[in-house]
Amino acid sequence: MIDVAKAVITPEEAGRIVVLYGGHTAEREISLLTGQAIYNALVQQGFDAFLLDVDEKNLRQQLSQQTFDRAFVALHGRFGEDGTIQGLLEMFNIPYTGSGVLASALAMDKFRSKLVWQGLGLPTPPYQLFRKGESQSLTIDLPCILKPVHEGSSVGMTKVKSCEELQSALKKAYQFDEQVLAETWVTGREFTVTILHGEALPAIELKTPREFYDYEAKYTTNDTQYICPCELENEQRKQLTKLALEAFSALGCEGWGRVDIMQDEANNFWLLEVNTIPGMTTHSLVPKAAKVAGIDFNQLVMSILATSKS
Repeated sequence: MIDVAKAVITPEEAGRIVVLYGGHTAEREISLLTGQAIYNALVQQGFDAFLLDVDEKNLRQQLSQQTFDRAFVALHGRFGEDGTIQGLLEMFNIPYTGSGVLASALAMDKFRSKLVWQGLGLPTPPYQLFRKGESQSLTIDLPCILKPVHEGSSVGMTKVKSCEELQSALKKAYQFDEQVLAETWVTGREFTVTILHGEALPAIELKTPREFYDYEAKYTTNDTQYICPCELENEQRKQLTKLALEAFSALGCEGWGRVDIMQDEANNFWLLEVNTIPGMTTHSLVPKAAKVAGIDFNQLVMSILATSKS
């Protein structure tokens, strides 16, 4: 279990912190909530924190106007999770939370994440890549789930049950990305495992009356069940944790993040994706797992801040 005392950074050590949030992606509203919650926690603990609603076109100017000692990245989706902001912060020599440039880019790309996992023999559902403007027929089994390759929070996702539904689902996904991943539907239980400082927090099982754990189930409805610690037998829990850590490490991720995994009806685990900047809202999963581990929200934020490289 995480030793919070070993993951501490003091306000004096941290210096002036910029909390990067907002932006102009499909996940802006969630990022605003995440960033505000992080900022509030930092200020409550005596840190010198500053909120910056990111303007992608003028961020260099925004960063150069003031001096910051480190950055807490709270940007979800593109620009925040795909290595772009990480590269810019490195240009400014500003230490930042979470994974580096390459790991962020890999984790954000659902297709290339699967290529890495497959190469290492890690289990991930069968898939097919669609590209906008190309005519393709479905080659994997139905039902399947369609996902924009470079989006998070289930944005643009659709469960496809028949070939007749494919084109409308692709049209929806193409609104968000020119590459769309079709992935064989896994019937079974859904889990998520938070990684913090190289260790796994208690896994959460997600249950929703909706067809799948979509945007509404994540952020707006109150009928999603979060079971933590999850109700798996000890051996299966160990398998789940081991797979999450392997998947996280395989992409080069570090600091903190979350790994989403399905378990099919034969009890086999299947990797879905890694989130390098998970949500930190009242509905979010990382704070729920941390609470079960005995880490309150303020401690969690400070522990994540300590992942910033100096």
